[in-house]
Amino acid sequence: MEFEIIKRETIKPSSPTPHYLRNFKLSLLDQLGPVAYEPLVLFYPKNGIATPEKSVWIIKKSLSETLTRFYPLAGRIKGNISIDCNDHGVDYVEARVNGLLSTFLSKPDAQTLRKLLPVDAESPEAGRGPLLLVQANVFDCGGLAIGVCMSHKLADAASLCTFIMAWSATALGFSQALLPDFSASFRFPPTDHASSFQQSSVDVKRVNCVTKRFVFYASKIAGLRTKAASAIVDQPTRAEAVTALIWRCAVAAASRSSSSLQSPKLSVLSQSVDIRKKVVPPLSDDSIGNLVGYFAAHTDETEVELQGLVAKLRKGIKELSNSYAKRLQKDQALQVVCKSFKDADELIKRDDINNFYVGTDLCNYKLLYGVSFGWGKPIWLSNVPAASNNNVASLVSTREDGGIEAWVTLSEEDMAAFEQDQELLAFAFMNPSVLEVEPITRKSAL
Repeated sequence: MEFEIIKRETIKPSSPTPHYLRNFKLSLLDQLGPVAYEPLVLFYPKNGIATPEKSVWIIKKSLSETLTRFYPLAGRIKGNISIDCNDHGVDYVEARVNGLLSTFLSKPDAQTLRKLLPVDAESPEAGRGPLLLVQANVFDCGGLAIGVCMSHKLADAASLCTFIMAWSATALGFSQALLPDFSASFRFPPTDHASSFQQSSVDVKRVNCVTKRFVFYASKIAGLRTKAASAIVDQPTRAEAVTALIWRCAVAAASRSSSSLQSPKLSVLSQSVDIRKKVVPPLSDDSIGNLVGYFAAHTDETEVELQGLVAKLRKGIKELSNSYAKRLQKDQALQVVCKSFKDADELIKRDDINNFYVGTDLCNYKLLYGVSFGWGKPIWLSNVPAASNNNVASLVSTREDGGIEAWVTLSEEDMAAFEQDQELLAFAFMNPSVLEVEPITRKSAL
């Protein structure tokens, strides 16, 4: 498919930000957040309610109105400690896609999906430029894809979800239906020494990466959860079961593509966790910020049974939850956050680690399947990892209840073995059409 940029412009808040709100403090977690964007694309089929021209007009008008309540997004970061809420605006791009939406959705690919976004997810502009960018992509058939990128220096996936729901409500005429909570910096005050707590970088083998889509339908996940259950974790969540299976199969693929003479080492999987409901007292669902904690589960590469990996994931989440809940009651936010970074840093520096994986659970995006701007609900939504990130698995709920889609990025060698793993293929379908329900036969998945 070919893409043509029709226009670029800046969208500013419809009303100026009051002077007393111009200096917005980042929270400690915002300061420590990665210099990257959280990306998302929502797909809408052609409809008889609004023309493409009318649709993009509604997008721009409602975006401007929504920014009056989400005013920090229209500002710029100053020194990694605050945002100058100067109403500079957000970047808006309009593009024409020479092709049919149905053609793309019949077999989505990561390379094309990334072109629907207004900026590369790993752009350094996330820390110094626009905090929000939007791209409206109009297909030849009249279908529409809205690509959104929000800086991790102010927001996480839940924040992006809150913003899009508020944006949708504004487009429908309910501008006060959802008000953001910007109080995170009071619970996690910023520090002048944030740079001293940054984690070491991880060598993730960023060359020759391949990203592919695997879909786990609800009927398959039910069987997977049963297989993953144990006396330690008798009821694994959907995400735990799928993450553990992907981790297990990725380790197996890496061992096949590496030297057989290599001695077994550790495999590590790092995962982010929404801490809004884990701190005491809990934060509201509408809290805006990079409000995530991190844990790293690790295992010997010879001990990658599914039940054991699920237990390690559950243990990591439990320990993180207990740490935040206990210590934040004593107002020790700085100590807790810094300790988690220190622990992760020490693990990263170990010389007996063979592979480091990153898992993201974005199943809360399921809420966005109800988002309408006035011309119906999205037929599909997707988050895809950055092209340069290797050993990453990003999970998102399917439109149908109970399913999970996974975008998995591995080296070319590892992916060649991973996508042929029979245990994986017993539960996952490789890139089925978005427009179809669960394939009936295994043949249709291969």
